Amino acid sequence: MIGIIAAMQKEMDNIAAEMTEAVRESAGGVEFIRGKVNGAEVVCSVCGIGKVFAAMCAEAMIIKYAPELIINTGVGGTLTSELSISDVAVSDRVCQHDMDTTALGDEPGLISGTDKVYFDADAKVADKICDIAGAMGIKTHRGTIASGDKFIADMAEKKRIVDTFGAVCCEMEGAAVGHVCYVNKVPFVIIRAISDDADGGACDNYMEFAAAAATKSAAIVCALAGQM
Repeated sequence: MIGIIAAMQKEMDNIAAEMTEAVRESAGGVEFIRGKVNGAEVVCSVCGIGKVFAAMCAEAMIIKYAPELIINTGVGGTLTSELSISDVAVSDRVCQHDMDTTALGDEPGLISGTDKVYFDADAKVADKICDIAGAMGIKTHRGTIASGDKFIADMAEKKRIVDTFGAVCCEMEGAAVGHVCYVNKVPFVIIRAISDDADGGACDNYMEFAAAAATKSAAIVCALAGQM
């Protein structure tokens, strides 16, 4: 079974539209839809915005359904010239850019209890995603995806995340999903279609391009399901 998590309904609508034999269930305060996409068993959920909602959803999904892989799909802001609006960032690894215990002597982003800043995504699945996207004519770029409980729309914040973590994309859920998957030993990949430039114009960009960007990431996820 493949688990698919999105932050917002518009990020999930296109996936749900492709689902057959759909059954709605709930666990741990999270609503799930279980069924098939392109013949593959999947369970999907809209977790809500932010790291706590994402972590709650991932943990409930793992406990109830024991997926063999979790994909977190949605939109994000670009942190590199290699990614423009409507391109797709694919995770090599994830980090939490707002985790900070440096006052205690830790390095930025260190997750207490794991002694890690970065959680590695499944490289083979990431390769497959890039191949699928390429066949669709969608440009992808692999790298670190950085998450935090803040919508980045400021050049200084954007620079800080790039300089500190070398990230190529920022968003608000992926690293929490990766953290939960790491603890539970479940492979994961984060996919983010670029909706904005994470700068002073990010809010306007997001409002204009988020829906179209989400459609691209959903199309990739549906095609991936058919190849798993």
